[in-house]
Parts: sequence; C-alpha cells; structure tokens
Amino acid sequence: MLRCMKQRSDGGIPWPVFAVTVAAAFMVALDLSIVNVAFPSIRRSFPDVSTGSLSWVLASYSVVFGALLLGAGRIADRSGRRRIFLRGLLVFTVGSLLCGAAPSAWLLIAGRVVQAVGAALLMPAALALLLTATPPAARARAVAMWGGIAALAVATGPSLGSVLIDAGGWRWAFLVNLPVALAAGLTARRLVPESTIGGPVPDLVGVALVTGAVASLALAITQGADWGWSSWRVVGLLVLAAVMAPLATSRSARHPAPAIDLGVFRSRTVALANAATFLYSVGFFGMLLASVLFLTSVWQYSTLAAGLAITPGPLVVAALSGPSGRLATRVGYGPVLVAGGMTFAAGLLYYATVLETEGLYLTHWLPGSLLIGIGVAMSFPVLSAAAVAGLPQERFGIGGAINQTTRQIGAVLGVAILIAVIGTPASPDVALDRFRTAWFLAILAVLGSAAVSAFQRRPAAAPLPAPVPAPAEAA
Repeated sequence: MLRCMKQRSDGGIPWPVFAVTVAAAFMVALDLSIVNVAFPSIRRSFPDVSTGSLSWVLASYSVVFGALLLGAGRIADRSGRRRIFLRGLLVFTVGSLLCGAAPSAWLLIAGRVVQAVGAALLMPAALALLLTATPPAARARAVAMWGGIAALAVATGPSLGSVLIDAGGWRWAFLVNLPVALAAGLTARRLVPESTIGGPVPDLVGVALVTGAVASLALAITQGADWGWSSWRVVGLLVLAAVMAPLATSRSARHPAPAIDLGVFRSRTVALANAATFLYSVGFFGMLLASVLFLTSVWQYSTLAAGLAITPGPLVVAALSGPSGRLATRVGYGPVLVAGGMTFAAGLLYYATVLETEGLYLTHWLPGSLLIGIGVAMSFPVLSAAAVAGLPQERFGIGGAINQTTRQIGAVLGVAILIAVIGTPASPDVALDRFRTAWFLAILAVLGSAAVSAFQRRPAAAPLPAPVPAPAEAA
C-alpha cells in the first residue's frame, strides 16, 4: 500500500506526507478558531478574572508562537524536520491536556503557552517536510491545498467548537486535539521520511535576540490598552524590541548559521508576501474575533448559534483554496491576491454598512460572510505559497517560519486593536458603532495588503535539490 501511495505521488503531491503535515496544520488552526468561540464561555467560568487578563488565553499563544518560530525553523532544518515535528506534536498534546484540565485561569494560560511552544516546533517542520517532498511544479498547489485544509479547520472550528462547548463545556475545545495529534504522530513515524539539511549549530545568541524582540513587541501591543501606551512598561518593551531587532539583524548578516536567514528576502516574491501577510493578518484575525463577539453580544446569539452562523464563510475558504492555488500558478500571485483582498474588503464593508442591532441572518450576515470567505480563499493560502516560492530546499523551514512569525505579529496587533476599539460598550447601539469602526480599520489593513501584492511578479520555480539523508539515529 505504501509503495502504491509513493508511486501516485511521483511528479505530483506526495499524499502520505501531505496527509501528515496537513493534520498538524488542521489541529493548530482548529485550536485557534475553537478558542475564539470558547472565549465567552471561558469568561463566564472565571468571573473574578478581568476580560483583559483573560485575553491572555488568546494573546499568550500568539506571543510565544510568534517569538519561537524563527529559532524552531532553524533547528528543524538542522536537526531533522520529522524529529522536530514529532517533538512539537508531543509538546502541543501536553499543552492541550493542561488546558483541558486547568482549574484556574492562570493555569489555562500556562497550558496555552505550552501549546504555543509545540506549535512553533511543529509548524515550520511540517511545511518544510511537505515542500521537500513535493516537486517544484506542484509546490504552489500543494501549499495552497495545505492552507485550504487549515481553512477547513477554521470552518469546522466554530460549529464543532460550539457543539462541544454546548454539550460538555469549553474544556473539550482543547481535548479535541488529542485524537488528531495521536493519528498524526503514528502516521508520521511510519510514512514520512526524515529530511535534514545539517550544517553548523544555529546562532543561539541571535535566536535569543530574535525571540526577545518579537516577544517584547507582541507583549507591548497586547498590553498597550490596559497598561497605557505611555506607561513605562509599554515604552520599555518597545525600546527593548527596537534594540534587540537591529542587534539580531546585525548578527544574522555576519554569522555562518544566522538566526534569520536574510538571504530569503533577496527574493522579491518572499519579501512582498511577508509584508502583505502582516497587513492581511491584522484585518483577518481582528475580523475573526469580532464575528464571535458581535453575534454573542449584539445579536445575543448563544455559543452554538454563533458557531453555526460563522461556519458558511470558512467553508467557502476550504472549497476554493485549491482552485485559487492553481489559478495563482497560471496567472501569478499578484492578480489573485489583489482580487482576494478587494473581495475581503467588500465583505467587511457590507458588515459595516448593513448590520444593525437587530438583523436577519440570511440577508444581513450571510452575504458579507460569503464575500469574506471568497476573499480569504484567494489570499491566505496564496500568501503562504508566495512566502516560500522560489526558495531552495535548505531555506524551506526558515522561509515558512518567517511567514508564520509575520502572521502571528499581525494577529496580535489585530486582536489588540479590536479589544481596544470595542472596550466595554454600555448598550447595543454603542457596541454597533464600535464594531463598525473595527471593521473599517480592518478594511484599511486588507486594502494595504492588496496594494503591496499588486507589485508581485510571477516567480520562476526553483529546482529542488536532492534531500540530504538523515543520520540513522534520527529515523
């Protein structure tokens, strides 16, 4: 059977590797969307903890995930992608168990930190495993489909999460990861070959500087509204990030095994894709949380009803991501990304101008949700493909890690802006005005991403070097 599967992968997508790596992406994306839906229920479980403090259930994950991705990508490239993938899977599973059993909000946040460490280890390794095993001509399609399955997780997250939470409470939003992780781990050990680049030990000082810079920036953004943007803590964190980032860049320019492989930014496609990803993430992740909060607070939907209401848009993403990848391969990334950004912005504009404190789902919510789904399908998966397009094998891990770090920083900023804008409104009318402001800000971010993507050119595919055999003990 395995021989048959390998033969089917010749000249195209290696389906065994695709299945395993996409399971990891599915699990991480599912966790993201379920936790957004679970947030109102978590807030009710810990009434003595402020909303700002509880927001760390979301923010701590993004801060730690974004801070560790670059170092994890370098380690995976050198030490073995399958090995790091499996270790990340184990850590993520332990974090999910901690979250599911947490008796207090602070232990729940600690579990989310452990989850983030595991996700940072497994995600760059997963993408690098897929890209290494996929022929150049099939990479754009493979990455777009990989992103599409992740979008399917986002699609099923609200409905599955709302059903689980309604039946057994918010803890099941974390425990649902366990069967997915078990299946992915067993399959990876049997079907996925090791892939390693080797080379010198990564610059650990540079990794620490990068981690500190990203963590300081993300923490300042997340806490700016609560601590005050002029407070000594926020200013100190911003200064720390401003000092560490140039130091990390300077070391990376000189070190033989840098924390940041600056060479990836020589690719115009990669540089533009990361800039566009940052702006897009600000709008996307702000919109994602805003949808749950609007439906549950303004329209007074239950958690189950809100989860089901959100589902059609992401289902469109899952259905169209594959075709979007094929279209981008034929016509280039730029036209598809611009069209996707404009469509997403149109959906947000529909929300901002049509939604009222009382509305009909089919006429007031669904049209905007479907427009957003089409826009996201044409954007996020294609941005993921563009971020690694044309990179040689030895840069797959770090290229994917840089893009995911960019995405997480954008997510932190998007959620922080949303929380700051929404605040604690005194009435549904006040809440509606604040949501409209948030949607208009998201429109600006998404249109900015489309403007950056307009400069994309269609890259030539890079040849795929022969994979470096892993040492026997890594198998």
